[in-house]
Amino acid sequence: MQLAALCCQLSPSTMAFSGKFEFESEKNYDEFMKRLGLPGDVIEKGRNFKIITEVQQDGQDFTWTQSYAGGNIMTNKFTIGKECEMQTMGGKKFKATVKMENGKVVADFPNYHQTSEIVGDKLVEISTIGGVTYERVSKRLA
Repeated sequence: MQLAALCCQLSPSTMAFSGKFEFESEKNYDEFMKRLGLPGDVIEKGRNFKIITEVQQDGQDFTWTQSYAGGNIMTNKFTIGKECEMQTMGGKKFKATVKMENGKVVADFPNYHQTSEIVGDKLVEISTIGGVTYERVSKRLA
């Protein structure tokens, strides 16, 4: 039993991401979305959406699904360290290699850099573009 506890201490991110999370708060939403080039009406519509994020993690394999108001669903499947095809919120497809750095899932989207990590019982996603950092925090539901 002690060995199992030690293993979990050595690799806390093994299954840490699996779960269902609901949007709780965000910082710098407007400025970040403007930097992405989204029009004002789209920015207004998306503000404080109760996004539900569901993550299934099986070792290095992830299925990351985000459900938006109005029934829009975006799913990205990836394996840490392997190139894959992903999709942006706007539906644009691109190729990326997702990495794991210090327990954080790290990806470079076409216009911004994103990290995701579990802090306590929350999913913290941080996206950066041109010196503007957007932070979205979601609480674990399951």
